[in-house]
Amino acid sequence: MENDKKKEERFLKIAENRTNTILQTLRLLGNCSNTNNYKYTDQQVKQIFSAIENELKITKMKFEKKENKFILRGK
Repeated sequence: MENDKKKEERFLKIAENRTNTILQTLRLLGNCSNTNNYKYTDQQVKQIFSAIENELKITKMKFEKKENKFILRGK
């Protein structure tokens, strides 16, 4: 039980820090939208968000812990 509590505390600390880092980095990326300082195409923006969304999907699936089970059934 004590070990579980330590694991949870460690998770909370690390997950909070990492989440805040990601949020800050996204805010910094948002600064790139300023057309007074940067020039970009719609395609470039699509590529950026496609990569982010793909990685987010992969990470989210890790937390969902869905198991792929193969069942072979005879008729």
